Amino acid sequence: QVQLVESGGGLVQAGGSLRLSCAASGIPFSNVAMAWYRQAPGNQRELVAGIIPSGTTNYADSVKGRFTISRDNAKKMVYLQMNILEPEDTAVYYCNRDRRFGLWSWGQGTQVTVSS
Repeated sequence: QVQLVESGGGLVQAGGSLRLSCAASGIPFSNVAMAWYRQAPGNQRELVAGIIPSGTTNYADSVKGRFTISRDNAKKMVYLQMNILEPEDTAVYYCNRDRRFGLWSWGQGTQVTVSS
């Protein structure tokens, strides 16, 4: 059974940084394209960043140059380093498989709140 557990969120001032972590279990992690998503109140869930097994990454335009996604296949972990945070980044952040390959059940997510 797939289990995704996100952590690392919190309250931070604009311009600050946070590092999110996602622990995955029940999947052949090293062969899976993973991604971070976020959902702000009243908005649809959106893709933030993705990373394929080889390490190639892609980012939403809104976070390019500020966020970095990475993975540790041995630990079955995905990370999202978020720098120069903006109030518009406030959302609940989730990890999941790259949606092009089908999504699993969502974890509980981790709340990120950026104050101005």
